[in-house]
This record gives sequence, structure tokens and C-alpha cells, in this order.
Amino acid sequence: MIGFRLDARSGVPTYLQLVSQVKHALRLGLLEPGDRLPTAAEVVAALAINPNTVLKAYRELEREGLVAARPGTGTFVQRTLGRVGAADRARLHRQLTTWMRAAAAAGLDREDVDALVEAARRDAEQEGVA
Repeated sequence: MIGFRLDARSGVPTYLQLVSQVKHALRLGLLEPGDRLPTAAEVVAALAINPNTVLKAYRELEREGLVAARPGTGTFVQRTLGRVGAADRARLHRQLTTWMRAAAAAGLDREDVDALVEAARRDAEQEGVA
């Protein structure tokens, strides 16, 4: 089950942070169809936020067709956003982790890494790869 966390300094509305975290988990394969999201009461207890905020996030996810509410049982994942199989995802994660260690050893900070990744993404898009 997903554990939500909030960043009060991000400037992103709380409900959008929850939506983003669910989507992130779907992309990484941490949530799969059939998995139950925490109830609104569980999220409220863990994060001390308004129940309507959780319900708004879940409604947004439902509107996008990612989850479905089942009265009396909870909110369940309907579909994933991941397009890569678990083995490929694990391999790519290992490769990226190795690359991140090399970047840090070379002296790159987070902003340097972000800039380099964005440049590589643009190059790949121009080549029609991504």
C-alpha cells in the first residue's frame, strides 16, 4: 500500500501532491490494478489533513480512469501507467543508479544532474527515441 508524504513548501496543492504520488507509484509498478488505496480516514490520520482533500484527489484519479471507488470496500487501482515490464524496470533502475553514483563522484549536484538529464531527454526526442 502506498504511504503518502507532503511537502508544505512545494507550493503544490495537497490534493495534487497525492494525485502525483499515486501516478508515480503506478509508473514504477508499486501500485497495480486491484491494489487498494488507503482510505480517506487512514490518509487523514497519517497526514493530519482535511478528508475532503483526500476525496478530491481520489475523485481526480477516478476521473482519469486510474482508480474506482467501491462503496463499502475502498478505492482500487483500475489501470497502471507503467509501460515497461518489471524486469526491464529493475534493470533500468540499476543502470540509472550506477549512473547517478558516477555523476555524484564526478562532482555533479542535483541541478547539474537535472540539467544533464533534460538535455539528454531533448536529444532523444529530437532523434525520435523518446
